[in-house]
Amino acid sequence: MRIVIIGNGMVGYKCCEKLVNRIPPAQRTITVFGEETRPAYDRVHLSEFFAGKSPEELTLAPAAWYEENQIRLLLGDPVIRIDRASKTITSHQGITVSYDFLILATGSAAFVPPVPGTEKKGVFIYRTIEDLEMMRDWAGKCRTGAVIGGGLLGLEAAKALVDLGITNTHVIEFATRLMPRQIDATGSLLLEARLKQLGLTIHTNKNTAAIEGDDNVSKMRFTDGTELSTDILVISAGIRPRDELARAAGLETGSRGGIVVNDNLETTDPHIFAIGECALHGNMIYGLVAPGYEMADVVADRISGRHRSFTGFDMSTRLKLIGTDVASFGDPFIEGDNIRTISVTDHQQGIYKRINISGDGKTLLGGVLVGDAADYNMLLQTCKNQIVLPPQADALLFGGRSAGEQTGMGVDSLPDAAQICSCEAVTKAAILKSITEDGCETVDAIKKCTKAGTGCGGCMPMVKDLLNHTLKAQGKYIRNLLCEHFPYTRQELFDLVKLHDIRSYDEVLSQLGSGHGCETCKPAISSILASLWGEMILRKGNDTAQDSNDRFLANIQKGGTYSVVPRIPGGEITPEKLIIIGQVAQKYQLYTKITGGQRIDLFGAHLSDLPAIWEELIAAGFESGHAYGKALRTVKSCVGSTWCRFGLHDSVSYAIRLEERYRGIRAPHKIKSGVSGCIRECAEAKSKDFGIIATEKGWNLYVCGNGGSKPQHALLLAADLDSETCIRYIDRFLMFYIKTADPLTRTATWLNKMEGGIDYLRNVVVNDSLGLAAAWEEEMQLLVASYECEWKAAVNDPEIRKRFSHFVNAPEEKDPTIAFAPLRDQKRAAEWK
Repeated sequence: MRIVIIGNGMVGYKCCEKLVNRIPPAQRTITVFGEETRPAYDRVHLSEFFAGKSPEELTLAPAAWYEENQIRLLLGDPVIRIDRASKTITSHQGITVSYDFLILATGSAAFVPPVPGTEKKGVFIYRTIEDLEMMRDWAGKCRTGAVIGGGLLGLEAAKALVDLGITNTHVIEFATRLMPRQIDATGSLLLEARLKQLGLTIHTNKNTAAIEGDDNVSKMRFTDGTELSTDILVISAGIRPRDELARAAGLETGSRGGIVVNDNLETTDPHIFAIGECALHGNMIYGLVAPGYEMADVVADRISGRHRSFTGFDMSTRLKLIGTDVASFGDPFIEGDNIRTISVTDHQQGIYKRINISGDGKTLLGGVLVGDAADYNMLLQTCKNQIVLPPQADALLFGGRSAGEQTGMGVDSLPDAAQICSCEAVTKAAILKSITEDGCETVDAIKKCTKAGTGCGGCMPMVKDLLNHTLKAQGKYIRNLLCEHFPYTRQELFDLVKLHDIRSYDEVLSQLGSGHGCETCKPAISSILASLWGEMILRKGNDTAQDSNDRFLANIQKGGTYSVVPRIPGGEITPEKLIIIGQVAQKYQLYTKITGGQRIDLFGAHLSDLPAIWEELIAAGFESGHAYGKALRTVKSCVGSTWCRFGLHDSVSYAIRLEERYRGIRAPHKIKSGVSGCIRECAEAKSKDFGIIATEKGWNLYVCGNGGSKPQHALLLAADLDSETCIRYIDRFLMFYIKTADPLTRTATWLNKMEGGIDYLRNVVVNDSLGLAAAWEEEMQLLVASYECEWKAAVNDPEIRKRFSHFVNAPEEKDPTIAFAPLRDQKRAAEWK
């Protein structure tokens, strides 16, 4: 059986893989022609090239794999002619190959709008690794970038420019909103707001008239008469199916492009199939990889003698766009008299969720998720499998994946036929079989056995849930591994890093992990290192592993400026220090605001001004307030017995003592505290991670409270404590939390997951049931003793100080694209000109 595949993209490679698994080598010859000079690579994660992934790491299979499986791979040699009469193809280099079955996997090309000037230097297409390499080489001399296209590919291209260091990046979208095919107007507005906070400028309802400049691009002109200066322009405005070869061979194509195929994926010639983005099935071009993989599977089945059909594909999708989760499933836009829509919007957290339900409240029809897509997989499966909804269906919008358990719709409720991995068509039954019969007890083992999660990776949370649920049902110990780069839990890594005395992220990765790390493990390891050693977080090469805010010891704000938050323990401040804050704010034109945590925030600082601002504040006795870190933020206090007629103890002094003790100590998540001088609770101590309330006999200590979008009252840990005992218990509590909590887990969630709850926690902290209290108190004292102000360290270290500049070749120059507008006699948030 002579099989020829034209195209060696992701779908073409997947077709090779499926054919190899179905047809023995003695019964087939497979020849693959690829237009590019390298074997198929992962286009879904193409933007990770700018995060350090090499082309080799993106490769789906090396050339040796094709040779081992007796596949003839011809790269850099596009096919130029199909002769259907003789059933042969001819390549650019003159190679002629006969076929019994021809598979067209020619994919798509980038759609380039018919705009004058697209040929200029500095204008790029976002499509291949070669495109990205050219972008990288050009971007070094650029300050401003622009992207035409506000869809999936356009926002990925914008992320690429940001990763290249072009923080002044503009997105130009012709439609009235971003991602119009995936999310509704409300979701798009929220996504736009989140992207603006990261420094992107969004222009919707904007049509490009011309790209101007001499040899290089310098300006874009729009049909509404406005202009935008730019040094680099990336076009990512959609795709066009590559059907020119099929059209020349006389195969039927659609009026708007695409090779027409039937349910067998046959073209008008039964010996020729088309799959992927070049195929037009049911008047639909599928622009995602998962349907392409399904097409490859169907064609491999049909060629090997099995009878299967392609009847369409669900276009639900989940993506992470520049750090923001975006997902849609089912019919996200459905409306009508018999449709109920439930939505929730949290502007502060940047979260929007919408679900569409049948009028009788029994069936989930579709939905949109922006900012938090943790429950996407469960919602998708509920929708696809038409699982009957519980009466409290609105609970599905709250609480992440645990919402399924609250409503009796956990992963165990799914039918065995539920398709967990769309990319590889892996069902729940197949995953369960790999665990119970094939002995797979890790996520990596399941991936190797079933291929689940090897495509886009969006199904991995549900795969992990299935694994944990099944192992727990078997009475087996469950290890919550940090990520694919480390075969350990966070708690195990914490102990190993301490045991081996490892002091940098690169050393941890080299000795205990593999690969290059990811956005999950880098900040988690950085937190472990900071929690263990208390060393300056930007030293020893740890700077690039930090969360974005930690890298510059300040929170990035809307428009690309930063906020400065000096520590004001207990909210107590002298008139002299107030004057200094006012002078600094006036000198650097900063917006000032008193926060709910009894501090003064200064907004609108240029990156290059940060060290100078810190110097002036440090000289006046201030220090970093760690508003940017997963660390202690504030210890809020009332005025206590100093001024209040109801106060029982000096809550201000005690709050200051606690804040100065625990300042700068890194933890899995941010920590907040409060001290109230009486039971009237003016400091809101019961909504804090640890809160103290005065009693007639001493202090009551409450732990694991949480405010924000998921409020939870703190629970009483111990009553009527003296000041020293209370601090010892806090030491133990914090060290237990730091050592055992998962990354980005607040104390409330940590306690909720703890077997035995508050009773067990009290037994460990107060009664020392584990015998670790003395060690924890000693470790806490070491962290307290090692504290240094990170602002001061950054100011005094020339190497660290170099980081705080907008332009490497002009360190003193400020970003000229930031402008401000007045608001209530102060300047408002920064906006790009």
